[in-house]
Amino acid sequence: MDRALTEVEFGSYKVAVPAGGYYDRFRMNPNLDEVARDPAAGNIDYFRRIPKHLVESRVGPAWAPNFYYRTSNVQLLMLAPLARLRAALPVPLEPLRAFPGYGLVALTFFSYAVCDNDPYDEVSVAVVIRRPGARGSAALELRDSMRRRSFFAHVLALPVTTEIARVRGVHGYQLPKWRAAIDLKLGADVSARIDAPDGTPDLLLSAPLPTMRHVAPQSHMGTTTMVNLIDGQWHQTSVQTNTLSFAQRIFPRNVKLLRGGGPLSQLLDGLGAATALRFDVVKDAQVVLNLPAPLKAFDDARR
Repeated sequence: MDRALTEVEFGSYKVAVPAGGYYDRFRMNPNLDEVARDPAAGNIDYFRRIPKHLVESRVGPAWAPNFYYRTSNVQLLMLAPLARLRAALPVPLEPLRAFPGYGLVALTFFSYAVCDNDPYDEVSVAVVIRRPGARGSAALELRDSMRRRSFFAHVLALPVTTEIARVRGVHGYQLPKWRAAIDLKLGADVSARIDAPDGTPDLLLSAPLPTMRHVAPQSHMGTTTMVNLIDGQWHQTSVQTNTLSFAQRIFPRNVKLLRGGGPLSQLLDGLGAATALRFDVVKDAQVVLNLPAPLKAFDDARR
């Protein structure tokens, strides 16, 4: 049975959220001792070292960063022609070259089981870009990014399953979010799906579940930095991930991605995203989403 909803204010917007859920109870400023008593949240010691602050945002004062206590995701990293990627990116963003003539597109299905703004699912289509202001060898930059598990990306699509996630993303971050039916299951097999607006399948991803590797907390950290325009100015948004259980396959042969012709299928087709370079499955991870910060690396280029 669906959980009862209650209406809350988010800036000047009114949004329905689960009654008695994390957003209803904590308004993004959780009592971590209460969260720790939630069996679904798991061990949350990682978040105790990260203070929250009440800061100004596009929608008024907001508590940041945003905590995701229990998450999972699957990502298919695909090669795409550099010319297509450049055409899809706003100037002065540059795709990061992986092979001669090819860059990288990341298709990621996320499931956020326990978080500050209540459970939801999300799908991202993003182009991996060069670090803003970077010079020199793209090959060295890619190697360094892989070594440090730190990448920059420009998000082209980010549909979500709940209204609070859509409103926060669109009005707080100016990200391309809309509501969609999304499902991610990690059992004996990996199964992920997003539907088109008419209810037909847009993307269907399936694969056998690889053998998971379990690691100690904070031993496999990673950072993704989203770069996008907000109110006409370049900003960067840092996403820190504390991965606890994961698997990775290079040039996977047993991953199937069916395209049903919906918005994300059309986007991937337009980018020329085809060959799967890497398949990642994260069964358990903790995530910290920061608010956007002004990006100064492009200032000289704009003058």
